[in-house]
Amino acid sequence: MPTSSEHKTVQARIMTYAQNVGWTVVCREEAEKRRGGGLSLFYDDLLDAKVREFNPRYADAEGALLGQFRHLHADIYGNREFVEHLRNRGKFFDHEEKRERDLILIDYDHPERNVYEVTEEWSFHNGHYGTREDIVFLINGIPVLMIECKNATRDEAIALGIDQIRRYHRETPELFVPQQLFTATDAIGFSYGVSWNTVRRNIFNWKDEEIGKLEAKVKSFCAIPQMLAFLKEYIVFAEKDEELQKYILRQHQTGAVDASVSRALDPKRSRGLIWHTQGSGKTFTMIKAADRLFRAPEADKPTILLMIDRNELEDQMLKNLASLGLGNLEHASSIFRLNKLLKDDYRGIIVTMIHKFRDMPAEINSRSNIFVLIDEAHRTTGGDLGNYLMAGLPNASFIGFTGTPVDKTVYGKGTFKTFGCEDDKGYLHKYSIADSIEDGTTLPLYYQLAPNDMLVPHETLDAEFLSLAEAEGVADIEELNKILDRAVNLKNFLKGKERIEKVAQFVAGHYLANVEPLGYKAFLVGVDREACAFYKQALDRFLPSDYSAVVYTANNNDSALLKQFHLDQKEERQIRKSFGKLAELPKLLIVTEKLLTGFDAPLLYAMYLDKPMRDHTLLQAIARVNRPYENEAQEMVKPHGFVLDFVGIFDKLEKALAFDSNEINAIVKDIKLLKALFKSKMESIAPEYLRLVESNFNDRDVDNLIEHFRDPERRKAFFREYKEIEMLYEIISPDAFLRPFIDNYSMLAAIYDVVRKAYTKRIQVDREFQRKTNMLVQEHVGSYGIGQVQQVVKLDANAIDIINAQSGGGATKVINLIKSIERIAEEQSDDPFLIAMAARAQAVQESFENRQTTTAEALEKLMQEVEANEVRKKEQAEKGFDGLTYFVYRTLLDENIEQAEDVSRQIKSAFVEYPNWQKSEAAMRELRKKITFAIYAQSDDLDRVTGIVDALFGLLEKASRI
Repeated sequence: MPTSSEHKTVQARIMTYAQNVGWTVVCREEAEKRRGGGLSLFYDDLLDAKVREFNPRYADAEGALLGQFRHLHADIYGNREFVEHLRNRGKFFDHEEKRERDLILIDYDHPERNVYEVTEEWSFHNGHYGTREDIVFLINGIPVLMIECKNATRDEAIALGIDQIRRYHRETPELFVPQQLFTATDAIGFSYGVSWNTVRRNIFNWKDEEIGKLEAKVKSFCAIPQMLAFLKEYIVFAEKDEELQKYILRQHQTGAVDASVSRALDPKRSRGLIWHTQGSGKTFTMIKAADRLFRAPEADKPTILLMIDRNELEDQMLKNLASLGLGNLEHASSIFRLNKLLKDDYRGIIVTMIHKFRDMPAEINSRSNIFVLIDEAHRTTGGDLGNYLMAGLPNASFIGFTGTPVDKTVYGKGTFKTFGCEDDKGYLHKYSIADSIEDGTTLPLYYQLAPNDMLVPHETLDAEFLSLAEAEGVADIEELNKILDRAVNLKNFLKGKERIEKVAQFVAGHYLANVEPLGYKAFLVGVDREACAFYKQALDRFLPSDYSAVVYTANNNDSALLKQFHLDQKEERQIRKSFGKLAELPKLLIVTEKLLTGFDAPLLYAMYLDKPMRDHTLLQAIARVNRPYENEAQEMVKPHGFVLDFVGIFDKLEKALAFDSNEINAIVKDIKLLKALFKSKMESIAPEYLRLVESNFNDRDVDNLIEHFRDPERRKAFFREYKEIEMLYEIISPDAFLRPFIDNYSMLAAIYDVVRKAYTKRIQVDREFQRKTNMLVQEHVGSYGIGQVQQVVKLDANAIDIINAQSGGGATKVINLIKSIERIAEEQSDDPFLIAMAARAQAVQESFENRQTTTAEALEKLMQEVEANEVRKKEQAEKGFDGLTYFVYRTLLDENIEQAEDVSRQIKSAFVEYPNWQKSEAAMRELRKKITFAIYAQSDDLDRVTGIVDALFGLLEKASRI
């Protein structure tokens, strides 16, 4: 069975589904015509007409607005400016009234007035590179969404689609000034993100109730109300590490925003609790809920309080709000300022902290359209502060946000009673740890206990910490520190001089062997600031001093030891920034309180925990290591987070985390489970593959592997199993546990190496091996003498004799010939004949893999290709043709075009006349016209001629990308 094309399996179906939900299909030819032959990024006439319809006083000359858009920078800043226009915040001058007005591009209040269109094969050339997007959606002539379609039968189809989108950004960034969203789909998966952010952790899977159905996903994602919501509400820009970033709110975030706004405006209910697990974007959810409430007509000019629990987060919240351009914003930096704003009946958004409510007068403002959104509600509203807040604003609505679940010790009271009393299960909206891990929003966590001689004695840990009633449900690190200050024996043990030295040596060794080879960074968490200072001194004896840095709060009356590691704000800011960058030091931060909440560093992989923690504080701390990380250049994809416990907390996990058991099971897992899983896979799955190698990788073994894995499904299953085993090895290694498996594992890696080289092209988003496996492969695989695969042969008159003389069977020769043809096509990418030859070789490989062609037949076809190439080289030399002219000549002969040689020379002259045809749309059009006329003079079938010209340019475009 021939494989289906991308267009038939995916692209055409998406066009149909889009039409079903209200988008008008515009054929490619019509779309190109409306874009002035592909020169414009817009449907100019429609956009101009809609601007004048929505803005009756708009009187600028036709094309003025488009000229303005074309001058926007082709980068994220130009894109942000365009978003402002899409949200109708652009301006035009009203000459009659002598003032500026908002420029309406999209009518969000009356969606039926907009024009919704979809087209395919959207091509654009910027003078250097050309791009063709599979599907583009337009509103009022403005392209807002592009979809990259891939064939579901291709391995890593969506990964390849994302790679293409990245390339489009690099080569034709102009496209992504107006375009805001992208998706990549292979008819099974449906990944989406926003332009100018193609990092893996910010590309998400669109979920629909009808799991796996392309139709349901397209119809829900591309639904007109959904698309308008994306554009108007759910694309946000924010500064991070002094760089502008663009994000899209995910489905759990938009669901929580909708739920928050609905509850706040509900006249019968005024409470709600939202649990969105750490690292899932809770801050943006709060900000967008505040923004929506402020603009809601039903809210009737409300007051919205954004309550933060730490200075650090307050500063970040203000920066984010400023970057979103929200108006009517006040910072209540003092109790006096907050009281004044509320007494004066300020209408707008107020950012403040919970402690500013201390001693606030009762009923300072009794309006009902006051909405209080409280961050980390599990710890900010307990006791007197919560009472002051509720009494000061008796008729307000209160929505609590928390990054941790409600613990079992406070069901029916505290946070649960304050916010969750109006919902059956306590939560207005929930995005659990398990949900987050399943979506890839956060990573799974694994822990390991340190050797017994470093762990805190059980009786001491239990008596002075775990069994204390006041430690149950501890929600704040300051509160935790007060409890630990009374744990004298516990602290003395943790800070013992000999133990500090032993732990520091162990941490240094573990980091160098387990973490640094993966490229990641680590935290060492000391019990207090003095312990941090001790650890810094000790670590410097085992690691270069610039590998580590201490970050803690400085006090004026600190001891000389503590003052030794004080940092000013600038130094601390630089350390934070450098820690988040791959190639910069430090690699290990020593902390005790600072950075354990709110600090987001995806490069952070390991936490060496030497501070007793539990419940919310423990959950918040270990969540620092669960952030996804991807680095395309280094080909790193972080698999999970890791905690090495020097206290013994995780030995008493049920006691340390007082949450529902199903939530605990989703939080952290013992690394022993991974060892058991690795052992199971090596004993049950690996043997069936290891049996395929009988003679320590001689040429017969290699040929058997190539033959065995001809079936793409069988190959895909092996790659999946191998990658799971490899990831387990990477997590566990180095460890004495692995010693009995090393030989078989390295053999399995060698099998993977052979099959990968034979059948796959390297994909940018996935590397050959993870780092530790790569070292093992370099050490062991060379000893097997594997060299038969990818023996590239020079394609000359001797090629066939060389192939026949090679060791190995027919399957190996088939693969080597295909690789040889592909290599020469890459090296001579300006020769269309070789590009076409490589395409035919690829077709032979697909037929060979699908067993439609025998090994002997595939080898014979490839030999014929090599022979034909030798014949054409002689004929080309005799006629004095270059590669392009000869290819045109052969194409015309194959199509039975008369006077093929003369026509070929005419076409060559046309290419000489338009040397910039690849950089200029105008030159391209003229060139196509001349070529079409030259061929048409010898044939009266215009459709046939057009097909020949399309095929020719399609191949030339492909050649330009090699």
